[in-house]
Amino acid sequence: MSALETHGLVKRYGGLLVTDRISLQIGQGELHALIGPNGAGKTTLINQLSGELAPGEGRVVFAGTDVTALPVHERARRGLLRSYQITSIFEDFTALENATLSALGARDHAWRFWQPLLGNARARRAAQDALVAAGLMHRADAAAAELAYGERRQLELAMALAAQPQFLLLDEPMAGMSAQESAAVTQLLKRLKGQYTILLVEHDMDAVFALADRISVLVYGRVMLTGTPDEVREHPEVRAVYLGEEGA
Repeated sequence: MSALETHGLVKRYGGLLVTDRISLQIGQGELHALIGPNGAGKTTLINQLSGELAPGEGRVVFAGTDVTALPVHERARRGLLRSYQITSIFEDFTALENATLSALGARDHAWRFWQPLLGNARARRAAQDALVAAGLMHRADAAAAELAYGERRQLELAMALAAQPQFLLLDEPMAGMSAQESAAVTQLLKRLKGQYTILLVEHDMDAVFALADRISVLVYGRVMLTGTPDEVREHPEVRAVYLGEEGA
């Protein structure tokens, strides 16, 4: 059984067709990359998968269940989580507190504002494990506002991991990073491969080809090709439409 499937997803804005009957199958434990030129419909597709945007037509099936009508929080509670391109963290909270808050909020666990945030042992343990996995445990007690840009992106990933997802939607996790920071995140994602099913949207082609089990190329709202990194790299039409623009 696939971890996630889409069947004929369509989204129109007036006369503009943004996603054009997109059908994907992402296997359990797979790291699947989604690439394409700006305006290809990648963000719209991710919004449809996360539940932020309802498709005009088509279905989203997660872990064998049709979740097309479910809102974001219900999909998150089932284990389908998105990490945002722009970090959304609490600046005055520590890294550990941010991750703990994410662990508390993702599932149906009751918690009370008058109790200490770190008082929930289960959530704190999940947050600590997530910080370790994201390579940020050494900054657990640092306020988020004190973190460097790359560390903030690591914290964002840790917050997603703390929610104990089954499937991660990673929306340009390396955006704005230096080459050194991108290399560090690439190594981090290599360590996470197989532990989670991941759909990665990323413009860093070196990272994509180093990480992906399979790649789908999106052009004008349609999937031009889905294949292995070698198949995508060697496909003449893909090179002409996209990879050539990136100098790959």
